[in-house]
Amino acid sequence: MVFSCYFVNMKIDTTNKQTMHPFYKSGEWRALRKLALERDHSECVWCKEEGKLTTENLEVDHIKEVEFYPELALELNNLRTLCHDCHNKRHGRATSKKRKWDDEVFEW
Repeated sequence: MVFSCYFVNMKIDTTNKQTMHPFYKSGEWRALRKLALERDHSECVWCKEEGKLTTENLEVDHIKEVEFYPELALELNNLRTLCHDCHNKRHGRATSKKRKWDDEVFEW
């Protein structure tokens, strides 16, 4: 399947997350996001490289971040599909998974 896409460069205010919010709500971003998910078969590409199949909690990641490369924000080749955990790893965000079971030993 071949995807080609061209969107007119829109002005993106990269000052902070709040000023970038309109970009992520735009029709252009939503359409391109959908194309990226379709291209990547709605799978996390990093998990797939490790032989795992992850199709839930997917996010579309800018390879070159919008903050530093706003001109690439709407380039399909600058996007990849990652699961939430991989996206957090990519950005160095800590993930706090609560344990299902508490393995500590308690003395009575």
